[in-house]
Amino acid sequence: MKPAPFVHHAPTTVAEAVEVLRAVGSHGKILAGGQSLIPILSMRLASPEHLIDINGVAGLDRIEVRDDCVRVGALVRHTQLLQDESAYAALPLLRQALVHVAHPAIRNRGTTVGSLAHADAAGELPSVLALTEGVVEAVGPRGSRDIPASAFFVGPLETALAADELAVAVRFGRFPEGTRTGFAESARRSGDYALAGVALAITLQDKVIRSARASFVSVTDVPDVLDLSGAIGSYAAVPDLDAVADAVRAHVSPDTDIHATGDYRRMLVAELTRRLVTELLSR
Repeated sequence: MKPAPFVHHAPTTVAEAVEVLRAVGSHGKILAGGQSLIPILSMRLASPEHLIDINGVAGLDRIEVRDDCVRVGALVRHTQLLQDESAYAALPLLRQALVHVAHPAIRNRGTTVGSLAHADAAGELPSVLALTEGVVEAVGPRGSRDIPASAFFVGPLETALAADELAVAVRFGRFPEGTRTGFAESARRSGDYALAGVALAITLQDKVIRSARASFVSVTDVPDVLDLSGAIGSYAAVPDLDAVADAVRAHVSPDTDIHATGDYRRMLVAELTRRLVTELLSR
């Protein structure tokens, strides 16, 4: 199938893009990388009357490493962020997750902010935004606002962005010194959506676990954070892996679909978390 007819807009500034959004309201969609939007249009799961193409807006393709965060503009492609050495040094979890995103062709075109705005619970980046306590920067007719990750994801494929707001950047928070991070997922084929996945951050000081937190892929309706500090124990040499697995199984709520049962996904994500805990503590 082909997309339904639409009017194409090509603003060159954020202000112009916001003005178009204000005028068309819920009848418009933002086009950046298009790797989520175009298939939806082609299958006519959505038929917006207007597409606002922001690829000509200057300044949205920048990555900034700050003391407290890594800021990623709305036109930064997955590959650009994946290959950015300063971003990797500041927040290794970004690269650890991005290598699992689809295929190289999609990473070359798809945008990090666009993936977050799509709010698919099967995507890797929403879990990273949640775990890093990140922030989405939005601009609309009423001005600018910061939306914390905890409030950004409202439901499957639904965010707190208003119809006339544009997500111009995201800020991924940086972890304290001594934090080890990792990402693991399981999919039927390389590049497929994960049956289950986990992003994990463990902060150690003098071999004592100060914090252990996880966020998940494909097993919760919206990305959230599970504090595993109590389950894992205080001593890095003797983590309680059974307690970790029990805590994960109790926390997640996976659905059954044509790819896997909910029970299988629950078992799988618990095992992935156990293995990732072991890997991080053995580094």
